[in-house]
Amino acid sequence: MVFTKYIRKIWKRPKENKIYKEKLIDFRKQESIIKIDKPTRIDRARALGYKAKPGFIVVRAKIKKGTRVRTRITKGRKPSKIGTRIPAKKSKQVIIEERVAKKYKNLEVLNSYWVGEDGKSKWYEVILVDKNHPQIKNDKDIYWILEKQHKRRVFRGLTSAGKKSRGLRKKGKGAEKIRPSIRAKGGKGK
Repeated sequence: MVFTKYIRKIWKRPKENKIYKEKLIDFRKQESIIKIDKPTRIDRARALGYKAKPGFIVVRAKIKKGTRVRTRITKGRKPSKIGTRIPAKKSKQVIIEERVAKKYKNLEVLNSYWVGEDGKSKWYEVILVDKNHPQIKNDKDIYWILEKQHKRRVFRGLTSAGKKSRGLRKKGKGAEKIRPSIRAKGGKGK
């Protein structure tokens, strides 16, 4: 078996793994967005386009689990109509990618993947690409990200998690109100 297949096998049932539990303890001590030297899940990172060369940066980010809780309104409304828990229309992964893109403005988000979760938080690692780095400009596999239509792609839902959140992986019956976009179809797609 190839080395990455062994790693993939470990990550299929991470909660049984002792190393995973130790890593979560380290994750909790760190900040919400932190730049790391190398990916935690090298198999997943490589599958999503990561290369161990200058110009590729990996960032681990944390997000709270659950829905957003809005403060309760006390002015004249019927109590049953006051919704305090509002589910997001985007996935947690997309929200994380956007937060990381706002922090690292000169880098472009390539993709992201799940690395862990506990009762309160979820952690994702986001792969970023430096568009101005000469090694990225000369790499034929990642050169496409330099084109102008990929500028700020994370905010337009063009990453893998963004497309999934927009419902673009659906085909056939039930996917009529999704293309060209949910907004174009009057918000009926979701």
